[in-house]
Amino acid sequence: MIWNIIDRRKSPYRWKLVTAIIEATWHDNGVPDSDQAERDDGPTYEEKAAISVADAITWAQAEAFPVTLYLYDLGKGINVASRSEVQALQRTKTKH
Repeated sequence: MIWNIIDRRKSPYRWKLVTAIIEATWHDNGVPDSDQAERDDGPTYEEKAAISVADAITWAQAEAFPVTLYLYDLGKGINVASRSEVQALQRTKTKH
């Protein structure tokens, strides 16, 4: 379930293809002035590249533990897809 969303996109009106990352919300406890979440077994780190904002929200909301959803411009996450993988995903998504 989503407890927080951090939008780090430079192009905030791009929603078709972004990079999304989820982490357990308790990872944010060290940030000054943050709410404090109990430590749990939530995901340490998961990333999906070339995903829509809507699909990223659905993915993060389906988690069993509280997560923070980070949104980045496509290709700006840590484990980003290659240009050819992104182009293939774009072609696939436009066919549906």
